[in-house]
Amino acid sequence: MTKSLFTALCFTLALGSALGYPALSAAEPATDAPAAQAAPPSREPLSINDASAEQLSAAMNGIGLKKAQAIVSYREQYGPFTAIEQLKEVPGIGNALIERNADRLKL
Repeated sequence: MTKSLFTALCFTLALGSALGYPALSAAEPATDAPAAQAAPPSREPLSINDASAEQLSAAMNGIGLKKAQAIVSYREQYGPFTAIEQLKEVPGIGNALIERNADRLKL
C-alpha cells in the first residue's frame, strides 16, 4: 500500500509540473502572488472630509458601507467636518464607534 501511495504521489507531482503548476514547498514562498497582497495595509489616518464611502468602510472598525455612505451624505449636505467628534451627528454613529476609530481618522 505504501508503494502505491508513493507512486500516486509521484504521478500527481509529475502531472502537475507537466500542466505548468509549480511544486509547492514550505521552503520556497510562492512568487506568483501580487506585491499588493503581501504588503500590510496602511495605518495612516484617513480623512473623513476626503474619503469615499468605500474607503471609510474599509478603514473603520464597525462601519459598513451603509454607515459609511451616511457619513458621506452628511458631509455633502452640511459641509466638511470640523472635528472628528462631529461624526456623532450622523445617524447610527455613536461615541463607541468614534472612540474605537479615533486613531484611524483625521480631518
